[in-house]
Amino acid sequence: MNIILYLLQLCHQLYQQNCWLVNFICRYIPLKQWTFDDSHSPRYQKFKVDQLPRIIYHHQDWDWQDLNRYYAWKYGKPVQPVRRRSECDIPEHCTCPACKAPQPYLYRNNGKAGQLMCKVCGTLFSPDENRFSKTLSLKCPYCSHALVRKKDRKHFIIHKCVNPKCPYYLHNLKKVDRADLDEDYGKNKYKLHYIYREFTIDFFKMDITTLPKNASSLKFSKNNAYIMSLCLSYRVNLGLSLRKTVQALKDIHGISISHQMVANYCKTAAVCVKPFVDTYPYEKGSAFVADETYIKVRGIKGFIWLIINAATRAVIGYQVSDSRSVGPCIMAMRMAFQHLKKLPGNFRFIADGYSAYPLAAQQFFHEFGEKFKFEQQFFHEFGEKFKFEITQVLGLTNDDAVSTEFRPYKQMIERLNRTYKTSYRPTNGFNNYDGANYDLALWVAYYNFLRPHKLHKFQPPVRNDIIANGENMPGKWQLLIFLGQQTIKKMQEAAG
Repeated sequence: MNIILYLLQLCHQLYQQNCWLVNFICRYIPLKQWTFDDSHSPRYQKFKVDQLPRIIYHHQDWDWQDLNRYYAWKYGKPVQPVRRRSECDIPEHCTCPACKAPQPYLYRNNGKAGQLMCKVCGTLFSPDENRFSKTLSLKCPYCSHALVRKKDRKHFIIHKCVNPKCPYYLHNLKKVDRADLDEDYGKNKYKLHYIYREFTIDFFKMDITTLPKNASSLKFSKNNAYIMSLCLSYRVNLGLSLRKTVQALKDIHGISISHQMVANYCKTAAVCVKPFVDTYPYEKGSAFVADETYIKVRGIKGFIWLIINAATRAVIGYQVSDSRSVGPCIMAMRMAFQHLKKLPGNFRFIADGYSAYPLAAQQFFHEFGEKFKFEQQFFHEFGEKFKFEITQVLGLTNDDAVSTEFRPYKQMIERLNRTYKTSYRPTNGFNNYDGANYDLALWVAYYNFLRPHKLHKFQPPVRNDIIANGENMPGKWQLLIFLGQQTIKKMQEAAG
């Protein structure tokens, strides 16, 4: 027997056995990533964000006169007006929405039913409902069916694919529990159809350096800048309440001051410091970590969004909001991505399983990618550079490979939340969102530029040579306020 033929048959048999083993493993032995069954359950489909729809732009590049000249060149004669056998009942101002042909070139295609036809370009249309008034239409990326406008929310419009033969819908329908399908409206427990959220507010044009209002002046009539810096050191650095700050100043330094004056000093310092902190060119690593936590504003739950650079632990994006919607998430991410012309290599954006983060990442790609997709040079140079996926760390235990690998990053942001809560807890909540804004701005300034960190050999996460020249903490606060004033002056000169 030929030895070569024997070896070929043996290789073919081994190949078939390997294929059978791979098929058996995929069917009956789940991989480590698949052990987290909740993420694949159809009940969790409503927390996932669908991909962007197909955007079809409607535009006509020709005019009826150009078409008539083309017909005259090709066929030897132009299109003649309609020869009517009876009086025309089409209004004189009516024109073809596609080629703008006037009323003499229009005729009724189906009698009195209302449909008109253009003799020049052959377009069918209704004068009452003009489909050509739409500049664009949204199509399902799976079946190319037109999306239907279903619900209007505060900041976005929900579009839905209602095609019963859509592959996306049929695939999700197979995973639904049959007992639910037998119930009335049992399908409503699941998200089966393709859904797209069209935002009515452009969060990319909103100002991310909004300042608190009603701040006091820095012209001191009774006290001085040093006393103001002492107030900030006790209130922000040590996390004392307003009244305990007043007591510390009186017992230690013999300074008599009211708690309202301490609050005014803190708000004024926040006005000066916030532009410097928000626009500072922080070092950007290859991993950003984000999370949201809760605060109380007049006893009602509010939210704090924080984004840190995993390499330096510096807070590079933050936002205060009254809702847990995607808008504040986009604003915080805009602050984190500012001064970046492209994402670092092997970039990771790590967050929990909340659906606002994938939706915000989708809006970033939509803003810088899909919107300029027809401008190929801009799309490749800028749009693709801001395309990223969210690495989601699910749950509290490492039940999947992704959570096991990126759990330390999630613990970083959770530890940051506890650090902020330590300074927030003595306030017993805020009276309004302006108070929450200036308190968070001061805390971020302290955390980034003043607070010693063990990772940096008990130096702040952000090293600034001017602030480092301060002999003590009140002096560093004065230098930080000075840098904030210089930033405000530059912003005013640029705007003026």
